[in-house]
Amino acid sequence: MHFLRIDDLTPEQLANVLDDAAALKRAQADGIPHTALAGRTLAMLFEKPSTRTRVSFEVGMTQLGGHAVFLGEDDIQLGRGEPVADTAQVLGRYADAVMARVFDHDDLETLAANSRAPVVNGLTDDAHPAQTLADLLTLREVVGETGTVAWVGDANNVAASFLVGAAMMGYDVRAATPEGYPFEESVLSRADSYGDVTVGHDPEAATADADVVYTDVWVSMGDEDERASRLDAFEGFQVDEALLGDAAFMHCLPAHRGEEVTAGVIDGSNSVVWQQAENRLHAQKALLVELVD
Repeated sequence: MHFLRIDDLTPEQLANVLDDAAALKRAQADGIPHTALAGRTLAMLFEKPSTRTRVSFEVGMTQLGGHAVFLGEDDIQLGRGEPVADTAQVLGRYADAVMARVFDHDDLETLAANSRAPVVNGLTDDAHPAQTLADLLTLREVVGETGTVAWVGDANNVAASFLVGAAMMGYDVRAATPEGYPFEESVLSRADSYGDVTVGHDPEAATADADVVYTDVWVSMGDEDERASRLDAFEGFQVDEALLGDAAFMHCLPAHRGEEVTAGVIDGSNSVVWQQAENRLHAQKALLVELVD
């Protein structure tokens, strides 16, 4: 089984992973060893720089008793010096799982189609389901298993995975994006198949009475040449204290204070971004155990 999109898991499997993540988080806090993946190896492929993804997967494998091998863009030439399919064939024989953080989602699909080991999406331009696992664990801790969550800003890879995942877990989901920056219809169709999802262009309407407000950077990696036009288009979508109200605030990080969020919000008492970042570790550990053990 591969994990390329959040809905590669069924809602029942997703709920079980979140249950296991909560249990692993408690075990780590209590100093209880949990070495379910002793002797197992995770190969980690990175075409993009990373802080949270690399550290959380590598530390997670160590805590689970296994080992992680980092392969950066200077270590392998994914699809350039060797076909992606050939890389997958080899790594799938060496490692017990492969985590890839790449630009093109098609490359990830090719890796999965040719790997005998499970392939995990560590981020592509289309999706970031590993982040969504952490987001959903955080929602459970902050608001419980029901509530209203609002996405404000870019309909990017993080947003796409979050909309689908939150709908799968039964949350009421709202989103506000600027005109000209819509979600793909396939993302909305997948999310709508699971629950109540409302998408529009009004941040105030989306966040009204929401339990959680979530945003991300307006200029993602690879979009730097669009920076000026994006800053103009996203004017009015900043999450400030007035827009947040009493809701909890989430952000996948890194953040640009003064652009998509004010410093007062992300560093304020309603912010749960550090809890959310920590949960990358616990949620991914649970996922790896689900896929490998």
